Amino acid sequence: MCYSKFIKVYYANMVQEAQRTKIMEHKINRYMYYVADIHSIDEFAKGKSGSGADHREICFARALGSDQNDILRLDSLMLQNMREGKILYNRIRSLPSAPTTQDVEYYSGCYRNWTDSQRSCMRTKAAGDDAELSVLLGKAVSEVTDNYRQIKPGMSETIEKNFVVKLLYWFDVVIQELTARRLCAQGDGEERIKLAVHDVTKEQEFLFYYMLALVGVDVLLLQSRADIVLSQPLKGLSTAFVLGNFADVEVPDFSPEEKQTISQPAAVPEELQHCTGTGNGSGGNSQNNGNIRVVIPQRHDRRKTQPQPAAPPQRPESVQPQPVRVSVPRHVVSDSAGANKCTRTEKSFEQLAQLASSVVMITIHDNKGEFMGSGSGIMVGRKGYILTNQHVASGGSYYTVRIEDDETCYKTKEIIKYNHVLDLAVIRIDRTLNPLPVYKGTQGLVRGQKVVAIGSPLGLFNSVSDGIISGFRKFDGVDMIQFTAPTSPGSSGGAVLNMYGEVIGISTAGIPDAQGINLAVGYEFINMFIQGFTG
Repeated sequence: MCYSKFIKVYYANMVQEAQRTKIMEHKINRYMYYVADIHSIDEFAKGKSGSGADHREICFARALGSDQNDILRLDSLMLQNMREGKILYNRIRSLPSAPTTQDVEYYSGCYRNWTDSQRSCMRTKAAGDDAELSVLLGKAVSEVTDNYRQIKPGMSETIEKNFVVKLLYWFDVVIQELTARRLCAQGDGEERIKLAVHDVTKEQEFLFYYMLALVGVDVLLLQSRADIVLSQPLKGLSTAFVLGNFADVEVPDFSPEEKQTISQPAAVPEELQHCTGTGNGSGGNSQNNGNIRVVIPQRHDRRKTQPQPAAPPQRPESVQPQPVRVSVPRHVVSDSAGANKCTRTEKSFEQLAQLASSVVMITIHDNKGEFMGSGSGIMVGRKGYILTNQHVASGGSYYTVRIEDDETCYKTKEIIKYNHVLDLAVIRIDRTLNPLPVYKGTQGLVRGQKVVAIGSPLGLFNSVSDGIISGFRKFDGVDMIQFTAPTSPGSSGGAVLNMYGEVIGISTAGIPDAQGINLAVGYEFINMFIQGFTG
């Protein structure tokens, strides 16, 4: 292509992109942003904010003072609205901790792309390929940075970039991918998104929640201990009402046990109601065109100032092997007085194979019911909670879950929790389960230790294989167990057990074109991830 023709094509593409952006902006600007003036928690819960033909009222308010009963009533009203499909709701205590180095690099790239687009379009992990949301987010970030510049005179480009990186990181963590993709449709009768937050004290965090309001989220700041001190330019961004006297009152978390009842699985298509095959679990056709509903429970607030759990201790490569057990395959745990608390007995391979009844096969379907793939999962909670890999749980429209000695195929859309970095997810089915115990780390794992893997490689339901731990590796900052028990595609999400029948890892990846090199996310991460689901 000659240079002049290249220039013509280049500018033609620029014009087309500008036209697409203009169309998106026109579609978004048909709604004018109004801060709804609410005077109580009930008005926030009952949807005082609304939308009309040319406007959309969004709530960004501060509830001043403390009233435990009002907050619990708010949760109750929200749960009812969620069951009716009217809203998505969460109540959180604080924002996630600082982003990692990799996160900073990624969001710095998002910042550069945003500035290159004249601050009109912002793409993040949550926004994905949603052009409308990207434009809406780009406009919101632009307005928030303008407000930040008013309280930080002389703000340099570096300070602005660091601020935007933090905003985008918080956005992706708080909103999460599937929830964020529905923001722009709220004015067309879709579910509203509502967020309640405890005791915001920093202006940067206040501006983040203002940014959420600008993209369509109703936000209520529960200022129980004291009202936030705001600089003059920020005081008009939110409304306020008095809830009670300021006090330090403990309010239970909005727990996963409550959230798990929100989204009931849709009716199982007739062709799936008697699924008894043993092949790849293909589910046939379905007329259900809905996307998977993501129900994101709030983590239990184990540390008031740092909501994310600390990284588990790393296992050094130099760990010395334990003595070989010869004649006493029994481990006794004693209490402080020396009395026996419990006895753990090593199991035979035949006994470990029987634990396959607590490992499931997960089949992924598109919105037409067609088979997309399969993986495995581990029962971790009696109330229907199943642990699997995030890469298994992503990408489908719904799932069917098969359990040994049960002819029913359980259909679900519920992703309760997921984490991209750890590649872990929890889904839920409407059935009482028999969960496997997860190892608590009474003794460190060592190379050469025997393991058993249970999963459904290539759709071969609940295959059992044995091997040893061959090493400990770190990938993208995550400690992984390397083991030799054979796995194949479809094994992902399956259980890696020690000889006591305890889950020491979840099968996550294998090395292509290599023999016996398989990786599992370890029990330390699993125990942190499934807290609140194991009851």
